[in-house]
Amino acid sequence: MSWILTLVGRLLIGAVQQLPIEWVARIGRAGGNIAWFVDRRHRTVALQNLELALGAERSPQEREAIAHENFRRLGENYLCAIKTLGMPKEQLAQRFEVIKYLETLPTDGRNLIIAAGHFGNFELYARVREHAPTWPVITTYRALRQSSLNALFLQLRERSGVRYFERRTEARQLRKVLVAGHAVLGILSDQHAGDKGLWLPFFGKECSCSAAPALFALRFNAPIRGCAVYRVGLARWRIEFGQPIAIQNADGSPRSSEDITQDINAFYEDAIRRDPANWFWVHRRWKPPSPYQLRRLQSVSGNANSEESPAVDD
Repeated sequence: MSWILTLVGRLLIGAVQQLPIEWVARIGRAGGNIAWFVDRRHRTVALQNLELALGAERSPQEREAIAHENFRRLGENYLCAIKTLGMPKEQLAQRFEVIKYLETLPTDGRNLIIAAGHFGNFELYARVREHAPTWPVITTYRALRQSSLNALFLQLRERSGVRYFERRTEARQLRKVLVAGHAVLGILSDQHAGDKGLWLPFFGKECSCSAAPALFALRFNAPIRGCAVYRVGLARWRIEFGQPIAIQNADGSPRSSEDITQDINAFYEDAIRRDPANWFWVHRRWKPPSPYQLRRLQSVSGNANSEESPAVDD
């Protein structure tokens, strides 16, 4: 079965990469529009997420319009990602603008940590390497179960020159690159982080948030910034970087991973409000805590109460 999926994938990629990019974008938007009407499950998830995040800011009619456009954008982004992964730098430059990337790079040999989000055609994050070729760009990924299909997508992604490390099996190799310094590590960290995530507010609603960008920044004393890809027109995008996020307190002591992650969340919230249809609303971002998370939260709460009890008794 995997070889059939791989063959279909190669045929689809080949067909998409032969078409003009505006055709690809329009076909993708049409597919996303169809998905809006037939994919009830993801439509429901998107509408529920929008109510949780923007319910106090947007009317039900506005939220439905945002969700509908979001489906069109997803179709456009999926197909355009296939197209742009194979586009030469000169052709892509007519469609893709990178704002002040060189200014984000440290001048002292340290790494740079990029907390990226699922905004627009987020496969374009990899193409920032072409704007500073001497800086290695690295990232992590989770391999697909079908090994041949995984190899196909990895081969396609690595055309950009970015090094991809499988997060479960290649942590040692990733650390070796970071120890050497002078690298850019991009991490997609705006989705539900599972049992290992920090339980923090996002749009005022607590959920599991990835601590990975904060932990890497603290471990390697590396500056950290948020990053988003904005759609500025049909098959046109711009990538922008946020202001540096402090990893130290005023006295020079390390900030907590919770505080750093909350600043990252604030960047994501601003980027989403700027163009709500540009984010990945079909992911279940606000899942309830698992039994493991509930036990951990209760344990933290219990320890806090225990520490406070002597002062109360006094």
